[in-house]
Amino acid sequence: MQLHTPEDLPDTPAQRAADRRRLLRALNLSLAFVLVLAAAFALQQGEDYRPLTVTAHSLPGLWGVLTAPLLHGSVEHIAANAASLLLLGTLAGSVYPKATLRALPLLWLGSGLGAWLLGDPGSHHLGASGVTHGLMFLVFVLGLLRRDRPSIAAAMIAFFLYGGMLLTVLPQEPGVSWQSHLGGALGGALSALLFRSADPLPPRKRYSWELEEEAGPDAELEPPAPHDVPVLWHRPQEERGVVLPFERREPPRVRPEDAGPGPGPT
Repeated sequence: MQLHTPEDLPDTPAQRAADRRRLLRALNLSLAFVLVLAAAFALQQGEDYRPLTVTAHSLPGLWGVLTAPLLHGSVEHIAANAASLLLLGTLAGSVYPKATLRALPLLWLGSGLGAWLLGDPGSHHLGASGVTHGLMFLVFVLGLLRRDRPSIAAAMIAFFLYGGMLLTVLPQEPGVSWQSHLGGALGGALSALLFRSADPLPPRKRYSWELEEEAGPDAELEPPAPHDVPVLWHRPQEERGVVLPFERREPPRVRPEDAGPGPGPT
């Protein structure tokens, strides 16, 4: 699959400033969401928050689809999800700002619905790990679909940091909601398919063989004239060396007295 690629654009200071602003905006939004999770965790203390979790196969438990990602069961739980959200959210938001914004509702709902549909009846599910899995799969699948340099680099970084999420969508450890992981991952993969062209592809260099492929096999592609070919290297004008003549040496003459006796009579 090939997506439209714009023409080459120079890497201007304005473009670099825009990239820096996009990175800072993604970092600030990810940090703000982590602070919201911390505030929600502080409000949980001493309160019965089970009605706000996803209760599998229970109609009242469907409300938890909207609230469960904000809840966490322990400090270790929120710390692990906060680090993942900060890194993956910044990575996805800086490379795919439009696609990430559109994908977040699908990641959020996919995480909760996966837990509600696949969880054991009556089990409670909470935490933002489904959203983190959705972000990882969003970045990874977009790298496979778009295949431009930033997309491939972002997919490799996401896989290097959180490649283990490819396995945690399956039952691994008791007490871990693999169902919400799987739902979030499916939401991320679906979002990548739906919003793969939401963000424009970065400019890239177009090579001569690409132009030949677009022209087709019947196109007449004549090479340029010799005087139109730019000279990439000029040989420096150096003073040529001088060829020195050498006297030809004559072979030495053999004197008769130095010659040996001739062959005997036959």
